[in-house]
Amino acid sequence: MKASKRLMLPLFVSVPLAGCAVGPDYHAAPPSTLGVPDSYSVAADEAHRPDLTQWWDSFDDPLMAKLVGSARSSNLDVAQAVTRLRQAREALVSSRAALLPSISASGSYSRNENLVGGTSTYTLPDGTVTTISRGSGDSFSIGADASYQADIFGGNRRSVEASRANLEASGFDYAGVLLSVQVEIARNYVLARLYQAQLENARQALAIQDDNLQIAGWRVQAGLVSSVDQEQARQQRAQTAATIPSLQSSYNQAVSRLGVLTGQAPGALKQEMSAKKPIPTGPDTVAVGIPADLLRQRPDIRSAERSLAAATARIGVAEAQLYPALNLGGSIDTNATSFTSLTDIITGNVFARIAQTIFDGGRLRAQVRSNEAAAQGAFFNYKQTVLTGLEDVENAIQALRSARERETQYRTAFEAANNSAILSRSQYRAGLTDFTTLNQAESALLSSANSLAQARADAANAIIQLYGALGGGWDVGDIAAARAKPINFSTGQDN
Repeated sequence: MKASKRLMLPLFVSVPLAGCAVGPDYHAAPPSTLGVPDSYSVAADEAHRPDLTQWWDSFDDPLMAKLVGSARSSNLDVAQAVTRLRQAREALVSSRAALLPSISASGSYSRNENLVGGTSTYTLPDGTVTTISRGSGDSFSIGADASYQADIFGGNRRSVEASRANLEASGFDYAGVLLSVQVEIARNYVLARLYQAQLENARQALAIQDDNLQIAGWRVQAGLVSSVDQEQARQQRAQTAATIPSLQSSYNQAVSRLGVLTGQAPGALKQEMSAKKPIPTGPDTVAVGIPADLLRQRPDIRSAERSLAAATARIGVAEAQLYPALNLGGSIDTNATSFTSLTDIITGNVFARIAQTIFDGGRLRAQVRSNEAAAQGAFFNYKQTVLTGLEDVENAIQALRSARERETQYRTAFEAANNSAILSRSQYRAGLTDFTTLNQAESALLSSANSLAQARADAANAIIQLYGALGGGWDVGDIAAARAKPINFSTGQDN
């Protein structure tokens, strides 16, 4: 065994031979280089932002919080993102292996058995007589080989650097998918509650219009009005009734989508969602912080930054191919006719080989330039992602302001339309106005009620959009947990 240690020694001594890594060292770009302003161009609450990890709790709707919170463990898009994250983790392990020696061992045993013992005498063509003994015998052999490529110019270390950055980017990609799913669940929940509200509006209007149709019929029978009033009443009722199937279809689509988004059958949530609840309103104010906060909070921005780091490291991987490669290796072997005598004679050898590309038609240098171009493209993508994130925040702020202004005006319009409908209904019954006036008042009331519900839903969706634009709904603990858990391949579930 001492001999084997002496043979392996050069391999491990060679590790310090690795010198400085070629290629550029990555440094994160400052916010000013990325075009990040000091403040948003739209008026916003730039106070210190609270923890956005559980932003859905701010809507004070337990069922909505339950569905959005389940995305982490039940949504299948999120599950696929987890598998990609774990693939990246194993790619890093594979890259690190290149920094270590490769060692393999082999062993064999054979036995030669003759069925008939004794000796045999043979006369060779030249007249020589020889005697051959027939018997049995054993043969043992053990060997080991080791090889190591000295990372003198840092190509392997740059490869590990790129794989580590890719793993971090995959983690942020997972967080981005999680955030997108959470937003989609919340938006479909709001849509389902909106359709419930509009269905309720239509049914209430239909009940009133049934009453109006009956009154118009009585007045026609009494000869107080012509049959025109009755026909107008029938037309109005039929038009309102025709909206109900469409609203029911839209409601069912939203609830079915919620089921699929939470990893269930489309109809799994229909019973749980059947009880009518108001449209979630969300908080009165949402602090957005300063634009530079997005560089830390938005997962797509952080993923783009890590992809840039990986692309930069790959320049060094390509440059290292331009320089000589030093390979070291060794082997030990022993053969014996008995197991106890295996260590009597041990043979071994060590070797060192250096290789340098002399001519390849410019292929290696072209690969360096290609990786440099890829890194430049990754920077442009990073900057574009930052600017798009800023745009998303400003658009969400403006959408929330617009929805709340519309909600205020539609609330006034609904109150006025409701008062007008009550007066028109009372006057028609007393014969003080015609049915056309009542019809217009009833139509305006239904339209105002639906517009008010839509504005409330728009405000809720704008808050959801803003939380998504700010990058809420995840933290580094989610990424670490997703990366660490193994998957049961037979079921696809976390162990």
